[in-house]
Amino acid sequence: MYEYCDHKGKLPMTITPEQRITLHGFNNLTKSLSFNMYDICYTKTRKEREAYIEYIDEQYNSDRLTAILNHVSDIIGAHVLNVAQQDYVPQGASVTVLISEGPIVEVPTESYAESPGPLPDSVVIQLDKSHITAHTYPEYHPDEGISTFRADIDVSTCGEISPLKALHYLLHSFDTDIMTIDYRVRGFTRDSNGHKLFIDHDISSIQNYIPDEVRSQYDMIDVNVYQENIFHTKCKLKQFDLDNYLFGYTKEGLSVNEQQNISARLKTEMDEIYYGKNIT
Repeated sequence: MYEYCDHKGKLPMTITPEQRITLHGFNNLTKSLSFNMYDICYTKTRKEREAYIEYIDEQYNSDRLTAILNHVSDIIGAHVLNVAQQDYVPQGASVTVLISEGPIVEVPTESYAESPGPLPDSVVIQLDKSHITAHTYPEYHPDEGISTFRADIDVSTCGEISPLKALHYLLHSFDTDIMTIDYRVRGFTRDSNGHKLFIDHDISSIQNYIPDEVRSQYDMIDVNVYQENIFHTKCKLKQFDLDNYLFGYTKEGLSVNEQQNISARLKTEMDEIYYGKNIT
């Protein structure tokens, strides 16, 4: 359900998906999803750090990012108009995809519900003119001990469907330790009587669009401004296996003290990104 107030400031009217409102012209609401992920690795030496960044650049080069964004376009039923992609020297990549309205199909009632979206093998949704972008940012600590890779995906749509339906697939596309997710609905559209609608679907939290099995793996914080249709969720992996954060070797080759020290550094890095402040 969703609500809107008429131009005289009367109490909000509650609308169910079955009571579809006839709009006056095109749905002008703009819905923007920003998905930011961080992958963290311990790189003891410069050689390890360089090897890690080379690996990341290969794993998430512009071709791979373009494939991911094309799948996102499929999920939200968009036509790709143009793709601009670039691999940077010495590191990083960017992709911008311009998209237009997909085949005109009836938007299913399920699209209004707060639930994880589909993976790429089950898609049928309408999207109007907009864009999808991806940027990567490899980064490392001056003493070589920590390397962090960040990828930003932005999906901006116009019309009835929320880009949150692409979130499920994006979660499966990246191996991530920290996620920050922002969603905002901008502008307004009008019904046939001229009443403004500032949102056309129900949403209480971005978490409701994340599958249960993924939510169980992360600590999560919500910062939402409901009256402004702004939603923000931060996610941090609850537990980690040190072997997944060592590049080129395993923890068996480290002393207990080394394992504890490296684990502490990784945890500090994650906590600082998650809470948005320096701890040490």
